[in-house]
Amino acid sequence: MPTTLLDLILPRECGGCARVDASWCPACACALDAAPGSVRPRVDPGVPCWALGPYAGPHRASILAMKERGRRDLAAPLGVALAAAVTRLRDAGEIDPPELSPLVLVPAPSRRRAARARGGDPILRTCRRVARVLAPEDVRVVSVLRVDAQVRDSVGLTADERADNLRGRVRVRSGGIAAVGRGPVLLVDDVVTTGTTAAESVAALRRSGVGVDAVLVLAAVR
Repeated sequence: MPTTLLDLILPRECGGCARVDASWCPACACALDAAPGSVRPRVDPGVPCWALGPYAGPHRASILAMKERGRRDLAAPLGVALAAAVTRLRDAGEIDPPELSPLVLVPAPSRRRAARARGGDPILRTCRRVARVLAPEDVRVVSVLRVDAQVRDSVGLTADERADNLRGRVRVRSGGIAAVGRGPVLLVDDVVTTGTTAAESVAALRRSGVGVDAVLVLAAVR
């Protein structure tokens, strides 16, 4: 069958398992559609931390495809998975229901250079999908965290090096706190490895007067 323009535009390989003729297959959707599990990173962020699963299989493959191979389309299914996790956390009483106050999603910070190379921040894009799935009146996305330009890529760094790399270098965007407003705050990231990014992000928000209720990630390195 000849390649069409649509074939060139739309991925024809599952982002979780490389199955052909499906950008996101039912098996991978099922794998991510599970109750979020509590995790305890080496560096304690000081708030509950939840993950959709281990950093393996379709969890790992989809994150790498989104971040390293430009699969912007994966923000949609991963956003659906995170939205389901938010609903489960609400049902379990871990975060307030929407009728009390809208949930505020704060994407974990990423280096500007990395975000530009990826065609935008994939976590911010995924958070926006979560808001669309759950309804804008129930969820707001507020991107207020930044990292200093001196922060290096964390790939290949030891746990201690990761901590030194980020210590005191996560900051809240000037004037961004007013946008957070009231409501439970959920810090969202793709992977928790040592917990350093989560801990520094929570600390930066607290210094600015914003309390974080929990951390939610797509996968956890265990």
